[in-house]
Amino acid sequence: MPDALRAALRVALHTVFPPRCICCGAAVGSDDGLCPACWREMSFLAGTVCDCCGTPLPGEDAGPVLCDDCLTRPRPWGRGRAAFLYDGTGRKLVLQLKHADRLDLVPPLAAMLARAVQPILRPKMLVAPVPLHRLRLLRRKFNQSAMLAQALAREGGMACLPDLFLRTRATAAMEGMTRAERRSNLDGAIAVNPKYRDRIRGRQLLVIDDVLTSGATLETTAAAALAAGAAGVSVAVLARVARDG
Repeated sequence: MPDALRAALRVALHTVFPPRCICCGAAVGSDDGLCPACWREMSFLAGTVCDCCGTPLPGEDAGPVLCDDCLTRPRPWGRGRAAFLYDGTGRKLVLQLKHADRLDLVPPLAAMLARAVQPILRPKMLVAPVPLHRLRLLRRKFNQSAMLAQALAREGGMACLPDLFLRTRATAAMEGMTRAERRSNLDGAIAVNPKYRDRIRGRQLLVIDDVLTSGATLETTAAAALAAGAAGVSVAVLARVARDG
């Protein structure tokens, strides 16, 4: 379709259906945008962040640096990034995606994630989501992490393996659990799909999830990939839960 025709169709569509804020529905000037009020409550992560978990750090960006938590408790993955903090507008967007069937949010959220992960991408990297157990997938109807992974892979021209990881057993909801309880809850619950073992051997992986809290889910997933022969694992999440202090 010629660009001029595409632009004319967009103008006609906006005349009938004006662009709306992806969070609150208020009128905005362009598709997939945020209104001023929602933008002010959006905590994008830029500048100095932990190179492993993406948490914001004080000071100027002077190269890779790790937060105290990642220095004290080394992660099984190498590098990580988050698009925004899990608060304000960011929290609302994640919850709408997960629990309100807002699949229209996948493209704009994947675009935010794509900008965040640029520093940690590697050539021929494979992209894969954190898995849901089949019973939870049946209730929720879709895996939001898989949809983000697929959209991110398309935007970056990377290969995506949406079923690379399997949940071998159902796990309890982890809200309110301590870090140790989360790790115990996930022990042995995630494995690499046997049909992909040869495909990932010696390859770099980018594992996608929606929210990073303690990192227990990503740790279990990364450990499974490394045990199956992956050369290295990086992680990317939409939102990073802010730490106290």
